[in-house]
Amino acid sequence: MANYSLEEKESFTVLGIGTDLKSDYTDYAGIHKEKADFWETVHQDGSVDQLKEIATNEYLFVVNEAVNNKMMHYVGVMTKETLPEATRLIQFPKGEYIVVKGEANSEEELSNTLTGMAFGEVLVEVTDVAYVGGPNAAVVMGQRDGLSYGEMWIPVVRK
Repeated sequence: MANYSLEEKESFTVLGIGTDLKSDYTDYAGIHKEKADFWETVHQDGSVDQLKEIATNEYLFVVNEAVNNKMMHYVGVMTKETLPEATRLIQFPKGEYIVVKGEANSEEELSNTLTGMAFGEVLVEVTDVAYVGGPNAAVVMGQRDGLSYGEMWIPVVRK
């Protein structure tokens, strides 16, 4: 199983630019393609750079959230400002989070790797906490030795 920790976090808000994922939640290839297309678009159109310019820290959040029975996928930052292109203020609750650390060749690969480790390994095997929904995020924290590094943050409750 992937290494993980349980950490207490204060509530926080992320300003995000997002897309509605149309693939069925069991269609991993479809979801992966939609996320890859979205990621390419937000880098090419300058959205990621705009978000980084108004961020209060270096973290870039890659957020998944169910909203009104839709699977939403966002790129976002912590900020006190807003952008006309922003589609949502994403509220993360105060409480315990499963935190999975990792690194990869790119921000997108890091997000996919951390998501796979967290949902495919950690949440399958932990017995004392459960993910009951709400936003979760791959947090890209920076670059080191040519690799993107960061953490997956998933809010959980005690069983």
